[in-house]
Amino acid sequence: MKIKYFLYSLLIIGLLASCKSKRKAAQQKKQSKQTQVIVKNETNPIVVKKATPQNSRLTTEEYIATYKDVAMDEMKVFKIPASITLAQGILESSSGNSQLTKRSNNHFGIKCHKGWKGKRTYHDDDEKGECFRVYEDPKTSYRDHSMFLVGRERYSKLFTYKPNDYIKWAKGLSAAGYATDRRYPAKLIALIEKYKLHKFDTKVLGKPYKRIKEEKTDSEIHIVKKGDTLYSISRKYGLTVDELKSINRLDSNSISIGQPLILKK
Repeated sequence: MKIKYFLYSLLIIGLLASCKSKRKAAQQKKQSKQTQVIVKNETNPIVVKKATPQNSRLTTEEYIATYKDVAMDEMKVFKIPASITLAQGILESSSGNSQLTKRSNNHFGIKCHKGWKGKRTYHDDDEKGECFRVYEDPKTSYRDHSMFLVGRERYSKLFTYKPNDYIKWAKGLSAAGYATDRRYPAKLIALIEKYKLHKFDTKVLGKPYKRIKEEKTDSEIHIVKKGDTLYSISRKYGLTVDELKSINRLDSNSISIGQPLILKK
């Protein structure tokens, strides 16, 4: 009898241990399966959504279409030619594609200067690590550009020119020291005439466009397009790379889409 009870006891203990082991294995399998589903749902969608905006680039035509109304609104208030504002925006921001513009919404390369209390970023320009203004909205950059010109005495002469005389405005900006590049006026004028930006001036003024007479110039402009290199541009116009760099005072072979390059001295 004792042996019989002993065998029954061993059998019951074995059955209980087997059930407990199966239940534990089932729970572990279920938890493992749930964990895999959670990881998949949390990680996959996020990576895809953040990649697109960083790779997007504006063409010069798209830039003009985006900001022409802002430039015309500024002209209505401050009498600064919309053509000049747009040309400066294209030139200073590489049609909105420069790294400075992308991270700061600064379309005109306006530096912090004394008294700036807004956000700031640092970027290599005339000197290394210079302080530039940061804007929440590109429209604020356009308004600050207008206030920058209106509020400084050295630009006061510009406002004696007719608001549709983009040639005098371009040269006046350079004479007042807006940019250190002595070809700055030629670049602005070339952009205005290439993309017919003067039509926005006449739209604000409600007058038909009349070609403004200017002294003859030998300078020609090439606007950098996707796929362009200094070598391909120099070959196209019968120049060497060194000549092209010298004319445009370039320190490296790096160029960006929308950048104007002067082709003749």
